[in-house]
Amino acid sequence: MNKLNKFFIVFLFLLLPLESKAHVGHYADLNLIEFDIYRNNKHIGNHVFSFKKENDVLAVKSEINFEIKKLGVVLYTYNVKGTEFFKDGKLIKFNSKTFQNGKEKYVNIKSEKNELVIDGSSFKGKVTDEYILGTWWNHSIVKAKAQISAVSGRIIEQKVTFIGKEDLIIDGKEYKTLHFNFSSTDESLSKDKKLNTDVWYEESSLNWVKASFKKKGNWVYKLIKLK
Repeated sequence: MNKLNKFFIVFLFLLLPLESKAHVGHYADLNLIEFDIYRNNKHIGNHVFSFKKENDVLAVKSEINFEIKKLGVVLYTYNVKGTEFFKDGKLIKFNSKTFQNGKEKYVNIKSEKNELVIDGSSFKGKVTDEYILGTWWNHSIVKAKAQISAVSGRIIEQKVTFIGKEDLIIDGKEYKTLHFNFSSTDESLSKDKKLNTDVWYEESSLNWVKASFKKKGNWVYKLIKLK
């Protein structure tokens, strides 16, 4: 892709409304998104989102389950359950619990006017409601100055770089995608705390289809079901 085309694609994304409600509406007709999770090319678990609308509230449930084995012995287990609640396109509440190899983490969030009140295992306080939960399915995250960890409530200030358009084949299906890299802006963070994740969204629907990152191994999320 030449630099001029790349510039215009980034420019068009910046023209989109900054409020998340312009983006949540894209997903009103979704029922399910499911990903396979791979570490070092081995399938280790899955991540499932389910969408349900009752009256004027959209509930998005998320569950992650995976385990890492060596020679048949389970060395590490991970389970997350969380639910996002949206009204008029804005996040009004979020709750999650994580069991990370026996260690428990949590986040509880509620909206107050133009702020989000966070009670998490790593952060407690108020932030602007322009910050986005780091659950990735909502593509408005590409324009957020910071994301909120859906595991601990930690605030992650981010830089988002548009890498380019890419054609991907996932599970035998071809996707025309927009590839972004998300990185931490705080250089003082330790390596294990720094964000450095590549995410692909389908160009036509803006659905999340793939992610990859390195953290004690090479991790890849691949879309396997969407309905």
